[in-house]
Parts: sequence; C-alpha cells; structure tokens
Amino acid sequence: MKRVSFAEFGGPDVLHLVDAEEPHAGPGRIRIAVRAAGVNAVDWRIREGQFQQVHPVELPAGVGQDAAGVVDEVGEGVEGVAVGDHVFGDGSSTYAEFAVLSAWARMPEGLTFEEAAGYPSVVETALRIIDQVGVAPGQTLLVSGASGGVGSAVLQIARDRGVAVIGTGGAANQDYLRSLGAVATTYGEGWVERVRQSGRVDAALDLAGSGVIRELVELVGDPQRVVSIADIGASEFGVRFSGVAGSMPEALAEAADLISRGKLHIPIEKSYSLAEAAAAHIDSRAGHTRGRRVMVI
Repeated sequence: MKRVSFAEFGGPDVLHLVDAEEPHAGPGRIRIAVRAAGVNAVDWRIREGQFQQVHPVELPAGVGQDAAGVVDEVGEGVEGVAVGDHVFGDGSSTYAEFAVLSAWARMPEGLTFEEAAGYPSVVETALRIIDQVGVAPGQTLLVSGASGGVGSAVLQIARDRGVAVIGTGGAANQDYLRSLGAVATTYGEGWVERVRQSGRVDAALDLAGSGVIRELVELVGDPQRVVSIADIGASEFGVRFSGVAGSMPEALAEAADLISRGKLHIPIEKSYSLAEAAAAHIDSRAGHTRGRRVMVI
C-alpha cells in the first residue's frame, strides 16, 4: 500500500509517499480502507520533533491519527462492527490507503468521509479541555485561536452546554466565529482590552500556542482556570498543558450524537491527496484555518 512516512525529524520536506506493508487488525482493533484522514497540528509538531518528550515516536514513522473509511478487517474480540461498515475514528499512520483504528464509531447519517475524518481528535480534545478548565453553564469561556478545528468544536460544544464564549481569530474569520455563537475579536495589539470590553472571563483555552499564556492568566485571574494544548511552556505560568488524550470511544459517541442533533458542524477548508502531505502541513502550520483540513485517499 501507499502511506506517508518520515525517517528523520524536520520540515515538511522530510515527508515522503512510500510503499509500505499493509497493517492488520489485532485484538480489539479494526482495519479500514481509508477514504479520508484528518490533518491535525499535532501531526506536524510530531514530525518536527516538538513532542518527543510527551509523545515519543520511533523512526521511520507514519503520519496521522484521524480517519474515516470502510471496515475491511475486524480483530479478535471486536463486536458491533462488521466488514463494509462506514466508520470514523482514531488510530495511527492514517495518511495511508489502509489504517488500523483503536477507537471508532459509525458515521452519522448524511456525513461524507471527508467531513467525518475531520472530527475524531478535535472533538476528543474539545471535550477534554472544556472539562479540565472547569467552565460551568452561565459562565464565559475565552478561546484563543478559535477558528480552527478544535476551536470550532469548543465553541459549539460550550454553547450547547450553556456556556458563553469569546473567540479570538484573524480578521477574515470574525463572521465565522460569530456564526458559531461566539463574541468574536481579533488578536494582535490591543486584544486583551478588547476581550475585557466583552465582559468577565471565567476560564480560558489556548489553542494556538501564540505566546498569550501570561495574558490569559491575567484575564481570568487564576492559572488553574487556563488550559493550553499548544504551548508546552505553559507550566511556567502555572497553567496546565493538556497533551494526553482521554477516552476516544466516549468522545466519538458524543461527537456522533452532537452531529446527529445538528449541534456540531465543522466545515472542510481544504482537501489534499497523499502526495500533497507536505503542502497540507505547510498550510496547517501557517494557521488561519477555518474548520478542518483533510487528506483524501
């Protein structure tokens, strides 16, 4: 089969589309013929070697963790899913023609493979950090870097839970943030004062790693009410860095429920072929994403 791989840490040029042995579904796993794979910031952070201390990988390594596709192998002990089912979920080396998933759910009615591949990790992350930051119904959550996949999910899930949201993003994404129910403001000079003018902030999430932890703590008044998924130096300010995934099966089930109820929709900004993996990483690293980027096989 074909898969995207890298044999050394570095820039996007270390990514190569190679011939590889097909993986197979072991106990408690399924294999899918991949139709689409999500592009996440963690993918290029791992490729650059940024997360070796918290997420070590052995080289050569595949790329990707989110995927949607058609089940073609079911491992020992797996129940409730059969060859031919359409699923989305989390696994490893998903930028490939075949991938093994460790967690999955049936795709909600009406969802395309491209759309489905954009949900698994971002919804798990959104659910995890909303719970970790401890924001309650009636309170206000500030989301820094809110227009990407995780931000899109956080805003919608928080609103569904009765939490008011303030989202920072680029000038071109202000209407998009408002469409998700957020009070929107741009980042850049004066952003702290603009947030203050929007009202009290009870908790904050750093999704972009753009060096704003000090300001988020200042706005909230308590480092325990700030969580970052992108700034590994957050602990210097007493802020939790949340880089460890929680329960993916539960997150996928909740994602399917939210999607089915019309409470969660994350648009696809751009699709790429496997041969365009380097371009996908360049675009993802540049930021300013509105929704999700996906690989299409």
